[in-house]
Amino acid sequence: MELTILIYGLLAAGAEILGGSLVVLRKSWPAKIQEYLIALSAGFILALVFLELIPESMNAIGGRAPLLMLAGYAFLHFFEHTVVGHLHFGEETHSDIMVSRVASYSTFGGLCVHAFFDGFAISAGMQFDFSIGLLIFIAILLHKIPEGLTIASVMLAADHRRRTALLASGAVGVATVLGVVSVFVLAEVNEEIVGMAFAFSAGLSAYVGASDLVPEINHSRNRIIPVLVFAGMLLFYFGMLVIKPHVGN
Repeated sequence: MELTILIYGLLAAGAEILGGSLVVLRKSWPAKIQEYLIALSAGFILALVFLELIPESMNAIGGRAPLLMLAGYAFLHFFEHTVVGHLHFGEETHSDIMVSRVASYSTFGGLCVHAFFDGFAISAGMQFDFSIGLLIFIAILLHKIPEGLTIASVMLAADHRRRTALLASGAVGVATVLGVVSVFVLAEVNEEIVGMAFAFSAGLSAYVGASDLVPEINHSRNRIIPVLVFAGMLLFYFGMLVIKPHVGN
């Protein structure tokens, strides 16, 4: 089981590196493609939070879940906007805002923290209920390429070398794998631990979907983009109907 989970973690990390590579290998990348991925990911992640993570965490740990959800939301806000000051996916579409070396390092740190908990959520979910973990993996995978695009583009905008930009996306990918492996060292992954992980991940994911991704796509004048948010929600819902009855522990 651990090997299977690790492979999924490596796939998520690979998507991160792929996003960084796309920026490094060409000077520009069609903004429309990134907008589509972000919109689909936003809808999928928000559906994951409300249809799966919140109910599962409430069932597992009851009244403690909302506090951990709030903690997860506040935790990511602290690293992305209190420590970093200004960070959101799609930064490469207006890179003139972030050009200092200090800001690029802060962005890198914030995304590493976020990626670590991506991996943690995948691993904890799959160990508890593989079908839930698989849905979490899909939600995370959808925004990994845009995330890789983001960190590589920010590093280039801060006048780092292309090699450094690629290494940065690779390091964020490694942080994802470390999050996966961190769950392996726990003595036991029981319902309480998973409930706490799901509640914290619900707060993190709600932040990513509502505070990072949705504001980005709201800037778009492409009328297809809002539709893709709903498409992402429906994709999660129907994916849940298909995956959960056929994939279990």
